[in-house]
Amino acid sequence: MLPHSYAVDSLSRSQDLASAILASTTPSQISGTCASIDFFLQSHSPDQSRHFFSITFPVLICKLFGFDDASSLPPPPPSQKPPSNGWVELASQSSLPDLSSKIFSLLSPNGTLMNSISAVDRHSLVKYVFPVERLPEWVRFMLSNEKYFRVISDLCPFFKGKVKEDAVQGSLCQIQLNVFEYYLFWFAYYPVCKGNSENLDSNSVKRSSKFRLENWTRSIRGFSGSSKREMEQKFEGNLYIQLLYAYLRAFVPIFDLGAHQPYRSSILNYSLKCDGSVIVRAELLVNVFVHYWLVDNDFSPLPVNVCKSFGVSFPFRSMLGEIPPTSGLGEVVKLFVKYLNLSSVMSTDGFDNIECNESPRWRVSGGFDSADLVSLSPSVCSVGSWNSWIQRPLYRFILRTFLFSPVGTSMKNTSQVFSVWVSYMEPWTISLDDFAELDVVINGSSKDVRNHETESQNSGYSPVWQAFVLSNFLYYSSLFMHFIGFAHKFLHTDPEVIAQMVLKVISLLTSSKELVDLIKNVDVVFHSKQAVSSKSALNSLYRIVPSIREQLKDWEDGLCESDADGSFLHENWNKDLKLFSDGEDGGQRLLQLFILRAEAELQGGDIAHAHSLQIIDSLKEKVSYLFGGSTMKPIPISPELRQPQHTRDELFKPRRVGNQTSANVTYKGDWMKRPISDVEVAWLAKLLIWLSSWLNESLGLDRPEDNDVGSKWFYVNIPGDAVNLNGSGEIVKTLVCLIGSWLLMMGTTTTRLMRKHGLRINLRVLASKKVVMVLLIFVVFSALKKACGLFH
Repeated sequence: MLPHSYAVDSLSRSQDLASAILASTTPSQISGTCASIDFFLQSHSPDQSRHFFSITFPVLICKLFGFDDASSLPPPPPSQKPPSNGWVELASQSSLPDLSSKIFSLLSPNGTLMNSISAVDRHSLVKYVFPVERLPEWVRFMLSNEKYFRVISDLCPFFKGKVKEDAVQGSLCQIQLNVFEYYLFWFAYYPVCKGNSENLDSNSVKRSSKFRLENWTRSIRGFSGSSKREMEQKFEGNLYIQLLYAYLRAFVPIFDLGAHQPYRSSILNYSLKCDGSVIVRAELLVNVFVHYWLVDNDFSPLPVNVCKSFGVSFPFRSMLGEIPPTSGLGEVVKLFVKYLNLSSVMSTDGFDNIECNESPRWRVSGGFDSADLVSLSPSVCSVGSWNSWIQRPLYRFILRTFLFSPVGTSMKNTSQVFSVWVSYMEPWTISLDDFAELDVVINGSSKDVRNHETESQNSGYSPVWQAFVLSNFLYYSSLFMHFIGFAHKFLHTDPEVIAQMVLKVISLLTSSKELVDLIKNVDVVFHSKQAVSSKSALNSLYRIVPSIREQLKDWEDGLCESDADGSFLHENWNKDLKLFSDGEDGGQRLLQLFILRAEAELQGGDIAHAHSLQIIDSLKEKVSYLFGGSTMKPIPISPELRQPQHTRDELFKPRRVGNQTSANVTYKGDWMKRPISDVEVAWLAKLLIWLSSWLNESLGLDRPEDNDVGSKWFYVNIPGDAVNLNGSGEIVKTLVCLIGSWLLMMGTTTTRLMRKHGLRINLRVLASKKVVMVLLIFVVFSALKKACGLFH
């Protein structure tokens, strides 16, 4: 037990530090406060630091990220913009490297603060209650339902032991975290809160400017060879990115799992076993970042088979809706994914190729090989296993961005997500050199830390990457098909930039003949019945087809082009791999159409740049190489097929340009499910669509006519005794029955004819503003007429 004087001193100094943190707004004040915090933690034991973490630490978190007045937690809801005077934001925006260095030194994983956090957590001295409203959206929905929050620990192991019932309100639950977990959750929540706030600001700007396309069509820069250097320069000045990389490098082992093995160099024969605390912390970091950044508002947050095994069915689709992921996360997600993909790089390049003197985690040494590492733990210790942790969340993160990004929003976020996708698909281009600038910041020196041996590793795709491509095959096939639909949808915004994006992906797929052959062979075995083939390469690929089918069903669970977005997949979404399909919705036909539209858009502009035309020529060349043969094949075969092809051309025309609506768009599929236009009353159209669907289903108009029905006649035996109709009542009953039978017969015959000719009830025409206006005028006129009659 501490003496009373020490306790009073610790309490008073913690309160003074909290007041100093609140008053620190200028760079000099912030630097001085960081030094005071460091001195306080160095001069106090973990037990004496309890008051600091109880009183001062929450205030420090609020000032670091600029959430709210630090005197009260939790911060304001995400709908309210965080203040711009957060220390991290201020250090990133200012041109004062000393301020950024001071804050980074305070929050560094090897700094005094993190060491004190580890010591306090080791003795379990402090626990926090994390606000539920700051958790990922799907977690908030689970915790609000008593049926679901009891199984969240089983569905998400990183919540195990953290979900507790509220002692004051027993019907509610709370998330109890230690100091490190508490800081980590706020650290992960910061870019989400910032992205939500920036999205609200951009929406208000767009509302004031009436969604003028010229305000955002030029928001994507061209893909040039200097993009990598621009990324490094952006990372240099971004304090949050620097901290993220420092935490990943310190807490998430990628290369040298053996570095966490005590006595691994001892002569004693200790069994090779992972350090549990290191692995648990690494899993916690990866899980928190995945669920905050990649999953968050996804209505299918967990694998389908996991939910079925626990008997859980989430009604998230109706709650969360078809909304894109949080914007502004592209940079942090790209760094996070690239770092985790380093495990795949090392598993293919071998361990002996990695030599780096800055950190033992970058090097593997010792008397064991990679096979020993694989046998350690199937969850983390196996080399390259981090890839399996992000496959599904990242796929859905990218796909939801492509599907649900509305026309009229900034393309900056989509371009960042596109960059994440491209980077993920070519891990063979990742090397330690990509993180050299961040290593300089972390190491605090200006020496060249680039690993020259890794330069030779960037030789492109090779057969050693076949396992990676096969396990992530949907990224190279199905996701590319969805992206083509996105490119058609947004082509009118900036044809040159969208064409560059398509060219970037096709160039990646055709960068190696081995990669093209592998993708084609997998597509062949996917669409063929399993049989003994003369090619041994195809026989070895049959075993992965069930896995790809399961991934396609799970990763795209509930994700399809909306019935009302005008997309080409809205009728039959991508339940099958159609990249090399010969049909109208196959990859080759859609790319041909895209090239035609892009060429027309570029040549129809004010100035047809030579660079734009060169992009089209490169697209034609790459498409020809990918599919073989001529790029632009004559699609119409007969006069009967020309009209459907014209429909396909009209399908991807922008539905709205400025305030003008295209009135000549023809939609494929159910006309009732076309996009709601400006000439309709939206809520009435949705109501009439639902009523029409219900009537069609009830009357069987959505099913084809059965030929057997109608060929049988039914006879009714009438008694031979004569029936006398006495009185007018019997006559009326007979007439009513006769008229009813006649109406029923006419209705049945009409229904049968409609079913035979494929006709359906469509009440949506009544939602036209003209019809509604006429009805409204008629009602008002009738009411006025009656009122005038009563007055007279």
